[in-house]
Amino acid sequence: MSTYAIGDVQGCYDQLRRLLDHLTFDPGRDRLWFVGDLVNRGPQSLETLRFVRSLGGTAITVLGNHDLHLLMVAAGFAKPHRSDTLGAVLDAPDRDELLAWLRHQNMMHVGQGYAMVHAGLLPQWSIAQALDLAREIEQALRGDGHREFMRRMYGNEPARWHDDLAGFDRLRVITNAMTRMRLCTADGAMEFTHKTGLVNPPPGFMPWYDVPQRANRDTAIVFGHWAALGLIVRPDVIALDSGCVWGRELSALRLDDRRIFQCDCREMAGTAPEQ
Repeated sequence: MSTYAIGDVQGCYDQLRRLLDHLTFDPGRDRLWFVGDLVNRGPQSLETLRFVRSLGGTAITVLGNHDLHLLMVAAGFAKPHRSDTLGAVLDAPDRDELLAWLRHQNMMHVGQGYAMVHAGLLPQWSIAQALDLAREIEQALRGDGHREFMRRMYGNEPARWHDDLAGFDRLRVITNAMTRMRLCTADGAMEFTHKTGLVNPPPGFMPWYDVPQRANRDTAIVFGHWAALGLIVRPDVIALDSGCVWGRELSALRLDDRRIFQCDCREMAGTAPEQ
């Protein structure tokens, strides 16, 4: 049995199936971890959701910002963006089942010596604390009050974590760190406007994984979200968003031996709507 972590699919279903063929993926034997953003910008979000859902316990998915955006738009708490390609999901006859399934996915997963989250972890959080915080978001999304949580989810403030945060401020910081963060300061203040690579970050900010002495540095963290980084494989972090939807590659990491597998996605170049 092998376990493969797969980067942001973003509705690139044909490319995902091609990558799985390259892996000789066997659903009766192998397991898949998806780093989030199953949907949006690519042309086949509906097919992607249906397929990953059909895998059942063979696949583990963490939620990304585009997945949450789909839930927000469907609930009427966010307006579609010009770049969205979510219409087929919203119009599908099985829309409610797919959205309920998505709402019940994880925010973070830990296993086999790895932690997986869509965007990142704040430097103050240990893996154990982060996992507990992820469960708070999962409970909020799955519970009877999930619509009120979604209504209050969006926003950039508070920009930093405090252990005494409570209510929707607490939930918003956790959600933003795990699904949106790229840069933060050494004391964990987040910045959300810088979306390019590592050149010219705002003064005082650095990639979250480069904060010195971060509390979660002893576990290898698998993440996506930051396509401008490209593929990064280090002892402590693995960045798997290699820009499939922008015409680059869809990447998979075999956790057992860290071997990388990729599917060339150049046919996607120019097909995703402008940001």
